[in-house]
Amino acid sequence: MFKNLFLFLFFISIYLIQEIGAEPAMLVTLYNVGNRVRSHNPELAAAKLGIHEAIGRMNQSGRLENPELETSLSHNSRSGEGKFEIGVSQSFPINNRLQLEKDVSLTELKSAEAEVREVERQLIGKAREAVVKILASIQRRELLREQSRVSRQFADFLSEIASKGEGSALDAGLAKLEAISLSTEIRQLDAYEKSFIGELKPLLGMRPEEALNVGGILSEPSLPSSASDPSYRPDFQAAKLDALAAAQGVTLEQAKRFDDVEGGIFAAAERTEDAPQGYDNEAIIGLRFKIALPFWHKNEGAIQEAEAKKIRKEMEVVALGRGIRLEAEAAKAEMREWAEMIAEINDTLLPLADEQTKLTENTYRNGEGEIQSVLRAREKRLQLSVARLDALREFHLARVRLETALAKP
Repeated sequence: MFKNLFLFLFFISIYLIQEIGAEPAMLVTLYNVGNRVRSHNPELAAAKLGIHEAIGRMNQSGRLENPELETSLSHNSRSGEGKFEIGVSQSFPINNRLQLEKDVSLTELKSAEAEVREVERQLIGKAREAVVKILASIQRRELLREQSRVSRQFADFLSEIASKGEGSALDAGLAKLEAISLSTEIRQLDAYEKSFIGELKPLLGMRPEEALNVGGILSEPSLPSSASDPSYRPDFQAAKLDALAAAQGVTLEQAKRFDDVEGGIFAAAERTEDAPQGYDNEAIIGLRFKIALPFWHKNEGAIQEAEAKKIRKEMEVVALGRGIRLEAEAAKAEMREWAEMIAEINDTLLPLADEQTKLTENTYRNGEGEIQSVLRAREKRLQLSVARLDALREFHLARVRLETALAKP
């Protein structure tokens, strides 16, 4: 006896130590899941490195070419004459090409920042959709558990009266079968919920062994009143910045029609023979300039390409803005339909189903009805409740799509 008690206490202590040492489960809700995505999502962290790449390109742009050091040495082995020359040259643009390069790279940096926000927007939207599905699964499971509890109570009642010879054992068996089928549906929901959690964990940057709990409930429908303004969307901002960069690129390519001017300074020492006087030593200091004449190469092809790119980017901005408005309006229309359906179920159909269920149960208890009528009434009531939860889930999924489309925080 004491040995068994000792073993029991030993295993209990081991279990408690494991529980105390285990990491607490993370709790996320529909409202704070975005913060977790921003701080821990590895895909977003990788996308942020693109900003550093754009910063490097910006720091590299708009710089002068390195100066060139030139030397030359000549010597006449027969006469002893010779010359040594050394010089430094530097190329300079004759227009504001360097500043234009800086402007384009700065615009591209802002576009890269907007692209990172776009990745963040999409990831948060996916995470919120997963949370909505998990919450809907939890609420549906609670509904089925309550229905299963009521079904078991009814089955117990039928079994009790059947044992007394006052009821049918077949009816009691049908009621038990109903309760068991609900338990099977609950297990299916548990499997679906684990699948949704498996989708959510990578978005939150979690390890597979970490525990995750989702809190909160799906609130009753309320339609938003916000306007469909695409200007808050990061991809729309990035598209406008790309169009601006393309316009700046046209100006830059036009500036490249003229090559840089090269200027330099040189010094030379020369030894020449001045017969019959001997050798003379001379020192020379001078300036050198080189200017390209734009006769055949005027960068026409690059300018044409830049102008076509500018027009394409501007058209993409218009198309994207229109698409964002349509996406938002479609989500709003879907929300209205689901909200009307939920209101109809709450105000009309569920009260009728409750009334019909009570009526058939009372009729059966009084010996005036059949068990099939009770089961059908219960089934219809459950179907309406499930349909209401499905509509509520779809309403909140549409809300997530709307908020994602409008880049709502």
